[in-house]
Amino acid sequence: MSNLLQPGQKAPDFSVKDQHGNLINLTDFSSQWLILYFYPKDSTPGCTTEAQDFTHYSSEFSKLNAKIVGASPDTEASHCKFIEKSNLSIQLLSDRDRQLAESYGVWGLKKFMGKEYMGIIRSTFLINPEGAIAHIWSNVRVKGHAEVVLKKLRELLSQV
Repeated sequence: MSNLLQPGQKAPDFSVKDQHGNLINLTDFSSQWLILYFYPKDSTPGCTTEAQDFTHYSSEFSKLNAKIVGASPDTEASHCKFIEKSNLSIQLLSDRDRQLAESYGVWGLKKFMGKEYMGIIRSTFLINPEGAIAHIWSNVRVKGHAEVVLKKLRELLSQV
């Protein structure tokens, strides 16, 4: 990760379009928790599983005043197809210029089958209602991840 963010730091602000072309800012989520997760590509197996798991738990997150937002370099049109095809209920951000990924330090060198390339390092940021980073998961393993995030959010809320 290039610029390592730490829990307790203010989350980098952003202004990025969602799947409907609406401009979304970090401040849109003030007064609620935000689960901002970065994934490499729409409609690929791991990314589909992760998005469906977050969708599955979205009502649980809602009860805890938390919003789930995914971000990838895909287009708005690609996000719409992905949401429809995979029956998703979460909001997706189109980070075409990768500014969002870079500001969160998740655009970096990856390896796949011996080849190195630049790409999204699958990561999740739990941001509190005041806009500070409460927890970070890097190099996320998809299986069971949404449950882990939900558990962490419940744990943090129980400490308040």
